[in-house]
Amino acid sequence: MSTLTLEALATAVKFDADNMWVILSDGRQLGVPLAYFPRLAKASAAQRKRYVLSGGGIGLHWDELDEDISVPALLAGRVDRSVQKRKPVRKAA
Repeated sequence: MSTLTLEALATAVKFDADNMWVILSDGRQLGVPLAYFPRLAKASAAQRKRYVLSGGGIGLHWDELDEDISVPALLAGRVDRSVQKRKPVRKAA
């Protein structure tokens, strides 16, 4: 993992209609589709604004939504695995 990845901390979070934008301490902005985070995707704009930077910016937390996101995980490309397509469950006849 690069040093930039380890040292980058979140300083703010903003949203548009489809994405979460994480503003990093090194000047980068990381855009992540809201579809990767179902709780945030379903939340109101007001709920999305009520976040806390945890660990000095290493994490993002929404208490009301029970959502925690790791900034290093975002930078590494790891997202919520619950968005993977699931096979439909067949009912017994």
